[in-house]
Amino acid sequence: MQLLVVLLLAAVWAAAMWLGFAVVFPVLFPVSLVAAGGAALWLYYLHACQALAPSTVAGPSPVAEPKVAYRHYLLAQVWRDWWAIARTVVPRIWSMARDVVVWLTRILMGGPWGFFALPVWFALCAGIVAAALPAAALGVVLTVLYALVAAVGLTGWLVCVLVLAAVERGFMVYGRILQTCPHPFCYKKIALPVYECPGCGVRHPRLAPGCAGAFRHVCRCGARLPTTVPLGRFRLAAYCPHCGGRLPERIGRVRVEPLPFVGGPAAGKTTFMFLGIRALHARARALKGRLAFVEGRHAEAYAAAIREFARGGRPAKTGPELPLATMVDVDLPGRARRILYLFDPAGEHYTGATEVESLRYLDHGEALLFVVDPFALPLVRRSLTAEERRLVDASAASSDEDPADTLQRVLNELRSRPDRGRQKRVAVVVSKTDLLERTEIGRDLARGAGAPDETLRRWLEGVGMGNIVRALDQVAGEVRYFGSGLDTPPAEVADLLGWVSGLPVGGEASPAAADEDVPGTAPLRAPWPVRGRDSAHVPVGYQVGRWAVLTGLSVLTVATLAGAVVAAALRLPHLPY
Repeated sequence: MQLLVVLLLAAVWAAAMWLGFAVVFPVLFPVSLVAAGGAALWLYYLHACQALAPSTVAGPSPVAEPKVAYRHYLLAQVWRDWWAIARTVVPRIWSMARDVVVWLTRILMGGPWGFFALPVWFALCAGIVAAALPAAALGVVLTVLYALVAAVGLTGWLVCVLVLAAVERGFMVYGRILQTCPHPFCYKKIALPVYECPGCGVRHPRLAPGCAGAFRHVCRCGARLPTTVPLGRFRLAAYCPHCGGRLPERIGRVRVEPLPFVGGPAAGKTTFMFLGIRALHARARALKGRLAFVEGRHAEAYAAAIREFARGGRPAKTGPELPLATMVDVDLPGRARRILYLFDPAGEHYTGATEVESLRYLDHGEALLFVVDPFALPLVRRSLTAEERRLVDASAASSDEDPADTLQRVLNELRSRPDRGRQKRVAVVVSKTDLLERTEIGRDLARGAGAPDETLRRWLEGVGMGNIVRALDQVAGEVRYFGSGLDTPPAEVADLLGWVSGLPVGGEASPAAADEDVPGTAPLRAPWPVRGRDSAHVPVGYQVGRWAVLTGLSVLTVATLAGAVVAAALRLPHLPY
């Protein structure tokens, strides 16, 4: 009897195994496989949403605050996001699969019924284990998706970087934009200034299309800053990358024109510089333009000099230190725009070869203005009568330095340049002509006005400057000679200074009352507005990149689930009954 019961149970068990593996297993296994794969995909999608959806820098995939500016999202952060998702979802899937298998084993195989539930348990567990393959394939697909998004985005970014760089380069070449430092002990040529963020004050040394963005860089404070001059970079405060000195506004948008005033001590360089600024200011107003000082101290020095001229005096002697360029921003609408660097060092800086070497701004200019004190010429000094000498000494200080020696040192220094010191324009200004005309040697000398003055040229040749005149003809493309005194008409001074600096200032001078108007230091550009997210949120580019990846994941998730449902629906009619 017992044998019969055992045989009956064996028959029942065999029938249950046959039914389980022949009927139940083909149904439960694909269902378990699809459910496990769908659960893994859904779990991945949830973790992706948690990592990619937040707009704050904190979260499952935190965004570290940069030292200066955020790098482009697709260069680094996109892979940090991928790794943040992968390192959390893979252990989570493994843990969940293990827990489910343990739970099924305890429920289905924990009692005598386990002998009959073996096909069910095996189908469910096999489906969960087999889901590892499509889950791994899904991980590969998602990685490919990340790589595809990164490749497409990086291609577009690279195209924008190259186009913007080419546009800015073309703008700089077309406008002959020169950028140099005006500060003492530097005077270096600048390829790209350092720009200051208007939001937090941090300085950006590489604010150009590149790794931090094509159109905009995002500062660590969240402010979005333009990367090129055409996009508005000139509206940011700029600093020299070599010495850290402040650069004039609109640097990089308009050409910087270095204009050295060359001459010995007491030659009249400072006087002529202030006369030139006054004349240019009057001419700019007449042309509906404007002239403004970059530095307030230069505006104050100019105002003091104008008051001294009005009293019949002359400016104080220039100090012995290396000069900060007197920076003048000239804007002539429809004509030209320039930032003039007027270098007016003490004449002692031209009295020795070592001193001249310190004037590194001579390395960059293509024009210079040579101020000749006629009473420093040996032949002129010897020709003065006692009465003329007393008149000159009482009216103005005279230089003890022979102008020929001064200019020769400068020409020797210029010849060390790669272009051998070639200059486009040189203006030779004979100063103190209001006194010179009251002496016998200068009585018949007429001041030059406008075009090159052959009378002045011949006079200089006649008083021992012939070699210098011929040397200037060799080094300069064009040379003009000009006589200057306190009574020189401002229109003539404006024409000369406009010519030597490359400014088209031809036209009538404004009324004399304009001479009393002191140029201001008002900014010539609107400051860049502080816009962008605060530092607690990721940049907009990061958010757009994350949403693009999340959109791709969403589409892939929907497509995968829909494909699984369709496959199951097509499979069910063929199942045995």
